[in-house]
Amino acid sequence: MPKILMPIGDATETLDTFYPYFRLPEDGYEVVVAGPEARLYHSVLHEIPPDSSVPWDITQERPSYFIRATVAFKDVKSEDYAGLFVSGGRAPEYLRYDKDLLRVTREIHEAGKPIACLCHGIEILTAAGIIHGKTVTTVAKCAMDAEQGGATYVDKEVVVDGNIVTSRVWHDNTALLREFIKKLKSAEM
Repeated sequence: MPKILMPIGDATETLDTFYPYFRLPEDGYEVVVAGPEARLYHSVLHEIPPDSSVPWDITQERPSYFIRATVAFKDVKSEDYAGLFVSGGRAPEYLRYDKDLLRVTREIHEAGKPIACLCHGIEILTAAGIIHGKTVTTVAKCAMDAEQGGATYVDKEVVVDGNIVTSRVWHDNTALLREFIKKLKSAEM
C-alpha cells in the first residue's frame, strides 16, 4: 500500500487532519503521521461561531482529539512516500522551523510527488521554498505567507499547479482530496 506522509504537531486542525487521515485509506493509501517526535499530539478545532453574541474577527480555538505520530521528522525517508499531505491549524507556525520537515518536503517536491496542502499548511511550503512561481490558495489570512513564498494567491476552493494541490480550509476538503487522489493515481501509472 503506497504511503502518504502527514506532518503534524500540537494544535494541528482536527478536520484538516482527520478527514484525509480516514479518507486516503479508502483509496488504498496508508497515512503515516509524523511529528517533531514520535508521540501523541493534541489537535484543535478552529471556527468562527455562526451565532455568537460577541462577534469574533478570528477563529476560536478549542481542544479536540489526540493523534499519534509514529515517526519523528528526523527519521523520515522521503523515498518511502508516494506523496505528502500538509494540514493546517497553528502547528505549521512552529513546524516550519523544523529543518528535517523542510528537507523531506523539498525532497518529495523535487521527486515530483503529489503534495496536498490546506489552510496554514502553506507556511510549511513557503518555508521549504517550493511554491515560488506557483499559483496557490490558502485561508485568506495566510495569503501573505503564500506571496512571501513567491506564489500567486487566488481565493478558490482548490488550485492545482504542477504537483501541488492547495485548498483554503477544511470546508474544501472534498475538492482537495478529489484532486490530490487524482494526482496520486496518475503518478502511479
